[in-house]
Amino acid sequence: MKKTTLLHNPTAGDNEFSKKELLKIIKKEGFECTYASVKEEGWDDFEEKTDFLIIAGGDGTVRRAAKALMKRKRLEKQFPLALLPHGTANNIATALKIDGHPKDIIPHWHHYRLQPFDIGRVHGVGEDLFFLEAFGYGIFPRLMKVMDKIEGDIGDTAEEKLKAARAVLLEVVQNYEARPCTIVADGVEHSGNYIMVEIMNIRSIGPNLVLAGEADPGDGYLDVVMVSENSRNKFESFLINRINNEDKEFSFSTIRARKVKVFWDGKDVHADDERLKIEKPVEVEIEILPDMLQFMITEK
Repeated sequence: MKKTTLLHNPTAGDNEFSKKELLKIIKKEGFECTYASVKEEGWDDFEEKTDFLIIAGGDGTVRRAAKALMKRKRLEKQFPLALLPHGTANNIATALKIDGHPKDIIPHWHHYRLQPFDIGRVHGVGEDLFFLEAFGYGIFPRLMKVMDKIEGDIGDTAEEKLKAARAVLLEVVQNYEARPCTIVADGVEHSGNYIMVEIMNIRSIGPNLVLAGEADPGDGYLDVVMVSENSRNKFESFLINRINNEDKEFSFSTIRARKVKVFWDGKDVHADDERLKIEKPVEVEIEILPDMLQFMITEK
């Protein structure tokens, strides 16, 4: 019998999956399972006998688990990660093509392959800063700032929250002042005035917006997506299309690189779902760390 540890965020998404329900389904499939709420102290004290960790939550919960694992020494046991997505956006799960109800996902854990997952590391803004989804400037960190202020007025369900975030982002895009930005990707410079620069590890960020359709979190590359002042109207059309649940394809200026240097003339910066506080614009260097995590992928 395989031993597992359930890392659960009981407040994620629509709060539809309880501790009791999840443990019942997991144990019914023949897995031995201990429980840890990521809201409580000591949740990251992993038992060495654990065969794999189960992350039940959204993108923020996956990031918290990754952060705990990154602190471990490379000689210590590295745990495969099984994902039960029930956050609001679930961008990481979408990148791994993991979706559905736990009762449909869990039975497939008996037969799986391991999917390598890279991590982006940022130098120049604080210590040990890393990202799973994206590090970027401009409209997305500004969106986070606005959403924090109106959090209580954006609906209760994940669908309502995503729709509200897209509508707010549209307003941000229409009013955001483009900023000068110098980007050097694998030694090649790409400078200009941008409303958004995102160094992405996966296809989508924020409220389920696919900006780098070809991004692969296990290929050892970053995808740098840039929206210039000249592309503002195109990005507005992209958002309106998504707000109306239409499927027209859009593509934006994208560069693939292993190392990126960026100097953004502003203070709107984020790493994944965290807004970063910087006192003045700084040059940062981003590198890709290949194969830092291993997710369990099943063939359904």
